[in-house]
Amino acid sequence: MFFEGSEKKATIIVERDQLSLLTDIADEFWQQLVQCADAHILSSIENMHCKAFLLSESSLFVWHDRLLIITCGNTRLVRSVEYFIQQMGVDCIAQVSYQRKNEYFAHAQPSTFGDDIKLLARHVTGKAHRFGELDSHHNYIFHQQNDFQALESDKTYELLAYQIGEIASKKLTSSDLTAAEIRAFLQLEELFIDFVFDDFVFKPYGYSINAIKDKQYFTIHVTPQEHSSYVSIESNINLIALAPMFLKILAPKSFDLLSFNEFEFSDLASEYIPENYVATSLVQQHLSNNYFVCFANYILPQQHFMQAKALDSVEQSHAL
Repeated sequence: MFFEGSEKKATIIVERDQLSLLTDIADEFWQQLVQCADAHILSSIENMHCKAFLLSESSLFVWHDRLLIITCGNTRLVRSVEYFIQQMGVDCIAQVSYQRKNEYFAHAQPSTFGDDIKLLARHVTGKAHRFGELDSHHNYIFHQQNDFQALESDKTYELLAYQIGEIASKKLTSSDLTAAEIRAFLQLEELFIDFVFDDFVFKPYGYSINAIKDKQYFTIHVTPQEHSSYVSIESNINLIALAPMFLKILAPKSFDLLSFNEFEFSDLASEYIPENYVATSLVQQHLSNNYFVCFANYILPQQHFMQAKALDSVEQSHAL
């Protein structure tokens, strides 16, 4: 079964003296914004600092001064960004950033990163960078070019795991698996104490969770399909320090780390990344909006030969 777990991500920061995204905008606006990307809202949780919407295709988080929206599958996230700009106007926007990683099945996507930033360029002037090698794991980042300067304390992390191990794959593709069972398998309630959870198990399989505690958040999206297994974890909590636990559970053959404004990235990676994983790509860039971005791809070197994967040459398949 084919599903593109690789995500697109957008962050929009607003001028806080002009607008509060948390209190000045009704939920109907967010419903329409999500629909522009060809997704819909499943449920939501909130506290005085943040509202988190669980989507049919990942997540939307809203704070007073910013929103973060992540979508997977064949969504057109850039249309949601355009909708926000058109409805709210550029004057209240302090910064727009748009991010997209390499896909398993890029040919099945309705647009490319190049297409998306051409659309954004109609509304805002920006710069784009590629982190990672073109023929391997990589991440594209576009950001608005203006006088906005991020605070050094504005940190976020992403851990993206590929080709998860046999134990994790069997568990996460089990029939009739409950959300509580997945939370227990991933040890989320032990790791994230006092967080409010909102999660959903998709059929036949797949899992998404949002969690918030004050201004902290994390979100996890699991695509456990054998030929395109992928688990993404995003948070403003230090995921590099948590990497050993997640890597032990998921046992991926490869994973990416991406951080914004983690100035101790190299030291943390040396301390926490298991030695059996080898870095194949290391990229750092200080963007003009004052975000210091680090990207690393790690692989688990193969020690033994494996058999070639047989493909169906009769029925049409994305894997072909």
